[in-house]
Amino acid sequence: MEKKRWDCSALPKGWKMEEVTRKSGLSAGKSDVYYFSPSGKKFRSKPQLARYLGNQMDLSSFDFRTGKMLMSKLNKNRQRLRYDHNNQNKGKPDLNTSLPVRQTASIFKQPVTKVTNHPNNKVKTDPQKAVDQPRQLFWEKKLGGLNAYDIAEELVKTMELPKGLQGVGPGCTDKTLLSAIASALHTSAAPITGQLSAAVEKNPGVWLNTAQPLCKAFIVTDEDIRKQEELVYSVRKRLEEALMADMLAHVEEAATEGEPLKEEGNGSEDMETV
Repeated sequence: MEKKRWDCSALPKGWKMEEVTRKSGLSAGKSDVYYFSPSGKKFRSKPQLARYLGNQMDLSSFDFRTGKMLMSKLNKNRQRLRYDHNNQNKGKPDLNTSLPVRQTASIFKQPVTKVTNHPNNKVKTDPQKAVDQPRQLFWEKKLGGLNAYDIAEELVKTMELPKGLQGVGPGCTDKTLLSAIASALHTSAAPITGQLSAAVEKNPGVWLNTAQPLCKAFIVTDEDIRKQEELVYSVRKRLEEALMADMLAHVEEAATEGEPLKEEGNGSEDMETV
């Protein structure tokens, strides 16, 4: 075999190319090409060479047999890059969500590794967008037909709303309005004002504010607050009287059960005396 080795100008400095020509046998006259790194490592194929070099250089236009860069492929790659760059300048959105591929040998797809746990990473998020979720229009109507029952499985009487509260939207009943107001009081920290826009009465499907219940704008007056305070005081007074009556009934029942036991005890003492 005849060996020839020389520097490869297409590869980084220190790389050498070796050509081995067979002189005998069935494969006489054929030659094999090898490459040696500056440290002396031997490479028998282009894939091995591409894996070793990695991001150091692009071997897509490199001819492993001759050790040169093919100008035809290089020009095609430049034209493709120029075409891609021009298309990007036109403002077309990139809808591809996959990670980019490293520009190494085309036969080896090496996706870029996405690192998210680096201590210096600063992720900017909008807390309002992360918490607030869009609501469906008239979602309160899904609560229609649901009733509340007490422990004795008797239907609880529906609350009566003030006359100043008027519903908004298609097929809005008193039960739907009550569900909407109760849900807004429990799920929203903002004040409950109702639908402030007058256009919502004409087209509620367009102008409806989903953050407010399905009712027209209303104002709570001092008289309404006074009436509510009197109602709460009356309910508390009735509850207090009911608890007091229940306690007295328990005391009387305990006293009634204790008298027969006392009489039975006195009879046994008389028998012992006799």
